[in-house]
Amino acid sequence: MNREPSVLDYVKSLLRGKPITIPSPAETLPIAPATGEQPEELPGEQPVIIAEQIAPAPALTPLSPRYILPWRSLLALGIALAAQISLQPRPNRAWVPGVILYLLAAGWLVWAALKGEWTPADLPEAEARPEDYRVRARWLYISLPLALAAFLTLGGNRFNSLNVSLWVMAIIFTTLAFWQGEFPFKGWWRWLKGHLRLPWKLSISAWTLLVLAVVCLVGFYRLYRVDQVPPEMVSDHAEKLLDVWDVLHDQTSIFFPRNTGREALQMYLTAGIIQLFNTGYTFLSLKVGTILAGLLTLPYIYLLGKELGNRRVGLLAMLFAGMAYWPNVISRVGLRFSLYPLFVAPVLYYLVRGLRTSNRNDFILAGLALGIGLHGYTPIRILPIAILIIIGVFLLHPQARGKRLQSVSGLLVLVLVSLIIFLPLLRFALEYPTLFDLRAFSRLGTSERPLPGPALVIFIKNLWNASVMFFWSDGKIWVHSVTDHPALDVISAILYYLGVVLLLVRYIARRSWQDLVLLLSVPLLMLPSILSLAFPDENPALNRASGAIVPVFVIIAISLDGLMSAMGRRATLKTGFTLSWGVAAILIFIAALGNYDLVFNQYQRAYELSSWNTSEMGEVVHDFGSMVGGTETAYVVPYPYWVDTRLVGMNAGDPTRDYAIPPDQIPATLSDPRPKMFLVDPEDLADLDLLRQLFPQGNLSTYPSQVGKNFYIYWVPPAANISSGIPAPGGTSSP
Repeated sequence: MNREPSVLDYVKSLLRGKPITIPSPAETLPIAPATGEQPEELPGEQPVIIAEQIAPAPALTPLSPRYILPWRSLLALGIALAAQISLQPRPNRAWVPGVILYLLAAGWLVWAALKGEWTPADLPEAEARPEDYRVRARWLYISLPLALAAFLTLGGNRFNSLNVSLWVMAIIFTTLAFWQGEFPFKGWWRWLKGHLRLPWKLSISAWTLLVLAVVCLVGFYRLYRVDQVPPEMVSDHAEKLLDVWDVLHDQTSIFFPRNTGREALQMYLTAGIIQLFNTGYTFLSLKVGTILAGLLTLPYIYLLGKELGNRRVGLLAMLFAGMAYWPNVISRVGLRFSLYPLFVAPVLYYLVRGLRTSNRNDFILAGLALGIGLHGYTPIRILPIAILIIIGVFLLHPQARGKRLQSVSGLLVLVLVSLIIFLPLLRFALEYPTLFDLRAFSRLGTSERPLPGPALVIFIKNLWNASVMFFWSDGKIWVHSVTDHPALDVISAILYYLGVVLLLVRYIARRSWQDLVLLLSVPLLMLPSILSLAFPDENPALNRASGAIVPVFVIIAISLDGLMSAMGRRATLKTGFTLSWGVAAILIFIAALGNYDLVFNQYQRAYELSSWNTSEMGEVVHDFGSMVGGTETAYVVPYPYWVDTRLVGMNAGDPTRDYAIPPDQIPATLSDPRPKMFLVDPEDLADLDLLRQLFPQGNLSTYPSQVGKNFYIYWVPPAANISSGIPAPGGTSSP
């Protein structure tokens, strides 16, 4: 039966962008009076259309509808903003007002979500495909003996041409044995040939321009002042560069035992960068590799956001993660930290997509990423446990009906592929179990110190501190954080909080396994920080919790995308587009300013105040060598809690020499007639007096540090010209 459109139908049609035709009064069928009473028809009479009955018709003319402000959503956003501002660092800050305001914001957001104002983007539909449990048996028969041979030849903590060849072939044949359909490189080759064929067709859409703008902004935040922020190396950098030196001098270790042990990936990556770009054993060489790792994480954050929402969610996730202070700092510092999220991102993406689509190839790709990642940064060892929990969550939900066997078989393939890649470390762990576990268990167990309290109490406290680090304090480790500052900028913090609430509301309503996986992955990936039971003061730690970067910024993007949808769908297409992107642009701009200040002002200043200026000392040593023809007689007199003397040599271009000279060895230099130079801590008055006694002809000067950390230069002229008065390089005379 045909029905005349109502006012509500007309408004809905405008919101959908599909206006309907309003019938003219002449075409209108008889309608009931406005009173709601049914007219009484007399036999043989036709109903009369009264003028008052058609009076509402002018309201249905196609005029622009009145904009309905999503006031509940905006109120939730405003209250959350006030909450986070109240939690920002300042003297005597209190957490109670912020907690109260955040709870109020959650209440308004729940109301907005229930009213359909602010809702997350729809999840993609599940795909069902029949599982083909067959494998290419001939490739498997080749791969397993190769893996066994590789395992047997990987002993002694050394890579060599034989065991690496066997290992790589085992990985390739195992992958080919389980891969379904056409091998990927065939499709890639066809795609490449198709895009290289002339004439090229170049079309640039608005979306392409938006993506390019995001890429440029992210590139600016990750590469700007890369040589200055941060400015100095610390002792961990010295250990890394010495390991890289070993690699480039044929000590090709599987696991590097210095400083409680490290996996090998960064050492070989940095060695390759030095060989390719000739950057030397420098801070820059370390930074190039870790910044590259941070940048390569972002495309997979985009893909995960797209998988859990849409392409706008993916782009927003990539943008916020790309300019955020937390991932930026751990990439710039030149240590292995950025390798953790680098491999978490593809593992989560392929795993979530594989569970949704029942595609075995996604499980293979997740296994490849996991296996390589286990050679990166120790905290990623928590990822296999997270994978098991994620698959367990999926299996417990109704969406897994009919797909459980496929998911378990996919998990087995993932485990096998990652195990083949893990073989070198597995062999090392069996040969040297204590050394392999030392770094992880030194924080979890009692190998270095007894637990400072009951383990369960410490764990609960650590879990709480890690959970609130996004809003309150990111810890006290100055190397990779602005200490006691929230891990997120103000805008990202409130969007993350509101995003968590949105996902909880949707999960309660729909029981979507992806929502629960996304929420659980944050604390799971922060466990390497949370499990610092022996040293709870080291929790939260942005480096050990860095795997959580991936889900955190996807949640932030889901939150902002939901707000944009709330703004956009309550007006005409043009007005809604302008309002939604206008609000988003304001929030992004504020977040960009906040992150710029955090990285290039606050972090830079704090790092300069906390680190020692070994680059300036290295420059002085280098100038001394240029002046006198060598640095063999340049020394640094050690002093407690002063510089790492190895870093002086690395900054001077001599990466393997430790310039330290213990005070009891200074008299032995009297027999050397060459000019000498001693760098001395201004607080080390005892050793300064010793130098004056041994070398009364010496000249003392002060090096005026640009960061306020002056040091003494004690210059000793050559024995044949003790009265020459040659000035110390870079110094100003002191009495």
